[in-house]
Amino acid sequence: MAKRPTTPRRKLTAKNLQIEILRYLLSNPRKRLTARQIIEHLGVENNKDAVDHAVNQLVQAGSVFVFPGEKFGVALERLTGPEDPEEAPKPRAVLRRPEEADPLAGNRITKLTRTPKRSAEKFIEGRVDMTRTGAAYIVTDDLDTDVYVSPRYVNGALHGDTVKVQLFPASPRRRNAPDRKPEGEVVQVLKRNNEHFIGTLNIGRKYALLTPDNANLHTDIYVGLDDIADAEHGDKVVVQITDWQEGQNRMPIGKVTQGLGKVGGSEFEMKKILINAGFELRASDEALAEAERIPNTIPAQEIERRRDFRDVLTFTIDPEDAKDFDDALSIRKLDNGNLEVGIHIADVTYYLKPGSEMDKEALQRSTSVYLVDRVCPMLPEKLSNNLCSLVPEQERFTFSVVVEFDAKNQIVKRWFGRTVIFSDKRFSYEEAQTILDGKPAPHLPEHPHYDALVWGLMEMLRLSKIMRKQREKNGAINFESEEVRFRLAPDGTPLEAYVKERKDANMLIEDFMLLANQEVAYYIDQKAQSQQEIPFIYRIHDLPDMEKVAEFSRFAYELGYPMNVDTPKQIAISFNGLMKAAEQNDRLKPLAPLAIRTMAKAIYSSNNIGHYGLGFSHYSHFTSPIRRYSDVLAHRILERNLDGQVWRMDKDKLEEQCKHISTQEKKAADAERESIKYKQAEYMRSRVGQVFAGVVSGFIDRGFFVELPDTKAEGLVEFKYLADTYTMEAGNLRARGRRYGKVVQMGDKVQVRITAVDLLKRQIDMEWVVEEY
Repeated sequence: MAKRPTTPRRKLTAKNLQIEILRYLLSNPRKRLTARQIIEHLGVENNKDAVDHAVNQLVQAGSVFVFPGEKFGVALERLTGPEDPEEAPKPRAVLRRPEEADPLAGNRITKLTRTPKRSAEKFIEGRVDMTRTGAAYIVTDDLDTDVYVSPRYVNGALHGDTVKVQLFPASPRRRNAPDRKPEGEVVQVLKRNNEHFIGTLNIGRKYALLTPDNANLHTDIYVGLDDIADAEHGDKVVVQITDWQEGQNRMPIGKVTQGLGKVGGSEFEMKKILINAGFELRASDEALAEAERIPNTIPAQEIERRRDFRDVLTFTIDPEDAKDFDDALSIRKLDNGNLEVGIHIADVTYYLKPGSEMDKEALQRSTSVYLVDRVCPMLPEKLSNNLCSLVPEQERFTFSVVVEFDAKNQIVKRWFGRTVIFSDKRFSYEEAQTILDGKPAPHLPEHPHYDALVWGLMEMLRLSKIMRKQREKNGAINFESEEVRFRLAPDGTPLEAYVKERKDANMLIEDFMLLANQEVAYYIDQKAQSQQEIPFIYRIHDLPDMEKVAEFSRFAYELGYPMNVDTPKQIAISFNGLMKAAEQNDRLKPLAPLAIRTMAKAIYSSNNIGHYGLGFSHYSHFTSPIRRYSDVLAHRILERNLDGQVWRMDKDKLEEQCKHISTQEKKAADAERESIKYKQAEYMRSRVGQVFAGVVSGFIDRGFFVELPDTKAEGLVEFKYLADTYTMEAGNLRARGRRYGKVVQMGDKVQVRITAVDLLKRQIDMEWVVEEY
């Protein structure tokens, strides 16, 4: 009988229990242990059911095999082949708790079987939306519904992957249940969503295994001992997949690319957000070497080929902490009395050559990612922060849209082409606003071009307001969502959270960027009117889903704001009215983000359907090539269609790139939101116990959410801690207490106390301070 350990036993969490079991089995690769023996060897307090569950999770991940006699051992043979053929383990069913069983199979426990033969083969393509149980839903444009794939038929596909799925014929039981989703099997992974994963490295005698932190990755990753770099047992590391070993019951192979240092804390979490979103933390050595070979000087012969704006008043306006300046504006009065405005955009394509390593990486990333405390740039910093950045008092190459306004403020002439500029002044938004307010900051009048800069800013403000008014008249929707910003300590700790205020300086820049984007798209489309289409990258925004809008209008009506949403034009008018009303009525403010969610998402496409939200028939992205690859493509296509030239890119290839860029944009936006949530939680963690005024912003079955206006942090007040039992009413817009009849509804102002903050889950718990009856 095994001797019990004398040290105190510990009870591990489910995840840590898996790690400790795997660590022990890796260190003892020849041992075959039952669940009870594992408990004894580890000296843990967890019961047999917990160990059974943990081991079966490892079996499902492919790290552990089940041997005769219900004994478990490390799955070394799976990768190296069994040293003794008699010991080769036989595959068997993975036992799951009832709640982890196939949700479409009545919670039955099933055995692993071979895929049944199917007489009529039908295939669809789509994106994997993985669940925590290992099952997946395939989101596809080929069908009106998602396709369910049980864990046994996922075949190595991971969350976000683009896959080919073979549909199963509908059984008689499923045919009689029309609401059931179709089912199928992943037969091919067409495109991987991510190849870098964070996890805990468990090093054994012959190899190491990475246990991923990502709950949607239901397999461990094999790492050879030659590929662990300087990592040690138990370290948090980044592993890059080098061989996916696709197929059922196969484990991917990878190598350690980076250690992440101390686990926990802001630095670790920010890196984790980027890696989990699929963005590498740094450019490759090859791309960096290419960037370093680019000369720092501007060739005189290249200047001769460009339109020269170096003597024209030019300036930039950007956030105070910006380093990559994409755009500059110039303005001058012409001899005919008209105003000429130049919208000058960094000429990235002069340096970024198609097919280069920098270009390949830029396309793969497709976007810079702006987290709260850092930027993960699309381009190497020598380009993004130096050669391409339109820094003040330096000659820079640009690609420009130049427009001429007449005395009636109408555009009478347009010109597109490569230019060279010299920026006279770099404004922050705050500096420019002091001039627009007529109260210039004390240091500004000392600038040698101060009077000209004041004139230029005021003229541009006047033109921008005219353009804004015209857009609204044409049906543009004024969605101005509030944006939270942070003031950080040197170590990244948030000292202050506040809502960014949008003023005239911000909108002035935005208006002229919109103009340039619109003009470029319209030029390409018009050039092809009398001939074959010229494929181009458009920024499109579809009409809203009328059912979603109708449901939203019922919400708004319940809160006292009736809307007319019978046609797309009426929707735009009603939404603009709602935004203005919300500025005066706090109860309506929670409706603004809900209204945005009813809209279709803007994406990139080679098929132009216009931009509903902006009221534009033609729109592209041309103004930010340092941080968006879509703009790089727009520059390349435009440049080859100027001066009487006609050039057509392969439309299928362009559309494929559009889809990739749209996907990357969404991943970057999700990462940026995740970093904001983390910093909000980190900021509120130091304020546990404090009372704040907030606004009820939403409901779920467990309680209601409260948003704090000053920080936009959102927390949950759970019903179970209130003095009454609450039930939901009016489409989850309010809840009523059964005993006392008190009602809490969307938009209510409430006092809440911060009771707890979970940084890892980005969750803030609150309690209702005043609950009177």
